[in-house]
Amino acid sequence: MSTDVVVHADAPVLAQAVAARLLVRLVDAQAARGEASLVLTGGGVATEVYRAVGTSPARHAVDWSRVQLWWGDERFLPEGHPERNATQARGALAALPLDPARVHPMPASDGPDGADPEAAAARYARLLAAAGHPATLPHFDVLLLGLGTDAHIASIFPEQPATYETRPVCAVRGAPKPPPVRITMTLPAIRHAEQVWLIASGPQKADAVNLALSGGGPTQVPATGARGVDRTLWLLDRAAAAKVAPRLRALR
Repeated sequence: MSTDVVVHADAPVLAQAVAARLLVRLVDAQAARGEASLVLTGGGVATEVYRAVGTSPARHAVDWSRVQLWWGDERFLPEGHPERNATQARGALAALPLDPARVHPMPASDGPDGADPEAAAARYARLLAAAGHPATLPHFDVLLLGLGTDAHIASIFPEQPATYETRPVCAVRGAPKPPPVRITMTLPAIRHAEQVWLIASGPQKADAVNLALSGGGPTQVPATGARGVDRTLWLLDRAAAAKVAPRLRALR
């Protein structure tokens, strides 16, 4: 398993570059397996990546009817709420001819389990298991992650119970960042992905990036626990990479 750090000039260039890289990865996955499976994340940079994917001329190289979309975490809010990761991603990807049966958002707080995030998390785990049968998880070609200023990823926050979870999906209560109730894939599920891409931009992320790349345990620094089976890729702009050792950087 390799870990690589790629640094781009600024946030707009980063979003365009990640989108281009992602389109190539999806095409390659479909050539190899007949379909592609992508785990989405939330956040401003990720939304810009999705917009860039949706407007790229290269988007036509992907057969979107054979792309499975999953989510790594979700804010436990009503369906269609503007702060839900699924709402933001769907808006940014609206132009793509996705198969609705292959788009798998995490349950909402007004869904079949009502306001019970534990039941909603268990429902998503069952959906993953059904797609991965006989495995407990399906194949993930790429799993995207944003990075918090405290080095959290998905909805796995430092020193929170989710850092110890062994189930593939769990509920999060009392998250230090609002909203406090969430659903998240756990570190074991994240590490099931063939490739994990961590995306960060801006000077406010520089300390967290440096901390994550300097080591430390995933309980204190959850981002250190995010590793792909084949590759872990850090995709940064120069501001986010400002404190990363020069030997780790590949400038683009």
